Amino acid sequence: MTTPQPNAEPYPTTRPILVVDDDRKIVALVRAYLEREGFTVITAYDGREALSQARAEDPALIVLDLMLPELDGYEVMRLLRADTDVPVLMLTARSSLPESIIVLEKGADDYLPKPFSPAELVVRVKAVLRRVEQPGKAPVATPKATTLMQNDLTIDTERYEVRRGDELVPLTPVEFKLLVTLVAADGRALTRDQLLDAVYGSDDGDVLDRTIDVHVGRLREKLGDDAEQPLYVMTVRGVGYRAAPQLTEA
Repeated sequence: MTTPQPNAEPYPTTRPILVVDDDRKIVALVRAYLEREGFTVITAYDGREALSQARAEDPALIVLDLMLPELDGYEVMRLLRADTDVPVLMLTARSSLPESIIVLEKGADDYLPKPFSPAELVVRVKAVLRRVEQPGKAPVATPKATTLMQNDLTIDTERYEVRRGDELVPLTPVEFKLLVTLVAADGRALTRDQLLDAVYGSDDGDVLDRTIDVHVGRLREKLGDDAEQPLYVMTVRGVGYRAAPQLTEA
C-alpha cells in the first residue's frame, strides 16, 4: 500500500471525517490520503460502531461503505437521518446506474463505486464540505436576502432552515441548496447542468444529470409537492426546473 506524502496546508475544518469500511486496508488508505490534506480522521469497521462514533464525535462528513457487518450502510444512514443531516459519501461495490440512483434516493449526498481512486475520494469529500460548510459563488443567482419566500415556504439562508407554514421541513444540505438556487432565480428556468454546477460547486462530468432529478424528487417528497400541480418546483420539459409561480390571493 502506497502512503501519500504529507501536505503542509490543512483543509479548513475542525470536525473529523468518519471513515467506515470493514476492509481495514481501505480504511487505512483513505485515512492516509485525508490526513495528508489536513483532515482529522476517525474510523469504524461495522454499522453499529459507525452509529456510535457518529453520535459521539459529530463528524463533518461520513465516508460510509454500503456493505457492512452488523448494520449495512443504508440502515446506518436511515438511523442517522432521524436526528442529523451529516453529509454522507457512500461507497458501493456496484457501479450500475440504478444502484447509484438508489444510493442518492436513500439520502446520500454523493457516491463513489469501488474500486476507486483515493485521490478522487478526497476531491469528492472536499466538494461536499465546500457546499455544506463553505457555500461558494454559484454561476446562477445567489440570494441577497437572508429570508426567501416561496408560497407558504419560508427559507432562512443563515439558519439553513425551511418552514412550511409553522412546520420545520428537514432537508439535506444538497436539497437546501437546490431549493435556494431555484427560488433565487426569480422564476427563470435552470438547466440540469446549471443546477449541478450550483449544488456541487463545479461542472463535474462524473455527476450525472439524473442526479438532479433524484434530488428534486426527494425535495418534492419532503415538501409534499405535487409534480402535476406544483407549489414549489416545476418541471420545464426539455430544459430543467424552475420555482413555481407565487400564488395570488383571490
